[in-house]
Amino acid sequence: MKKIIKSVNSCESLKELEAIRVSLFGKKGYFAAEFAKMKSLSDEERKDFAQNLNRDKEDFLTLLNNKKLELEAEAIAYEMKKDGVDVTLFNKDSNAGAIHPVMDTMDKIIEYFVAMNFSIEEGPLVEDDFHNFEALNLPKYHPARDMQDTFYFEDGMLLRTHTSPVQIRTMLKQKPPIRMICPGAVFRRDYDLTHTPMFHQVEGLVVEEAGKVSFANLKFILEDFLKYMFGDVQVRFRPSFFPFTEPSTEVDISCIFCKGEGCRVCSHTGWLEVLGSGYVDPNVFKAVGYENVSGYAFGLGVERFAMLLHKIPDLRSLFEGDLRLLEQFR
Repeated sequence: MKKIIKSVNSCESLKELEAIRVSLFGKKGYFAAEFAKMKSLSDEERKDFAQNLNRDKEDFLTLLNNKKLELEAEAIAYEMKKDGVDVTLFNKDSNAGAIHPVMDTMDKIIEYFVAMNFSIEEGPLVEDDFHNFEALNLPKYHPARDMQDTFYFEDGMLLRTHTSPVQIRTMLKQKPPIRMICPGAVFRRDYDLTHTPMFHQVEGLVVEEAGKVSFANLKFILEDFLKYMFGDVQVRFRPSFFPFTEPSTEVDISCIFCKGEGCRVCSHTGWLEVLGSGYVDPNVFKAVGYENVSGYAFGLGVERFAMLLHKIPDLRSLFEGDLRLLEQFR
């Protein structure tokens, strides 16, 4: 018996332990053979023999189970050590991550305006009709609402279609002067080469006492900003329409791909549209209770800027997580 106990204690694998268990408790094992001897014993001898044998059987079962638990724990520890990673080790072959091109472009835009003494304001992604439309001179049934392709909720709330509601919220909580930008995500029901259901905007607003800001101020800061972003480009302003500004203007830069000579990207015009701007409509100031003030506003799509800066042809590729594209921005 001591020999069996020693062999159990010296087992190094579950396979060895199972072989010992079978040799003890199998149909042809040690205990089966011992119990068979009881046939030739008297009643008195059989009783003592059976008690001793059952005691030995329980002792061996306990010994085997304890050894099994020990070997299983060792096996788990071995597998964990084998598959484990020492995070303190330096790996020369590890790939460094990088900021996403959209966020990188957003940061560059914000850096410019912060340097020009603009504050950064934020607002909720889920808006109400007043802040998203009515306060921006877009009353119910206004045809320009069709341009927004809005995601509505059953309770009448909506996902904001632009960051302009942040301008309304800022004007409602503070008085002029205001000099702010509002970067963030916006949502519209659109999806193609140049549109996605979620994208990012940076909009700006400057409000002063009447007569202290002019369209010339707007023109100066946008020209300086666009040259900061794209280098030595020409900038032009074209008359346009936005419900919340009057007069309104689209802003173009000379094509950065063909240097204004005309190519497929600029539809052979030599110009690329990059943002919208204008003088704030008096109805917007009326909605927030402002009097005797003037100001200008502008807005741009961050993805549009990222595509131009990094020469990315399909807007959707910015959100598909394709490492072949993203690894280029380390």
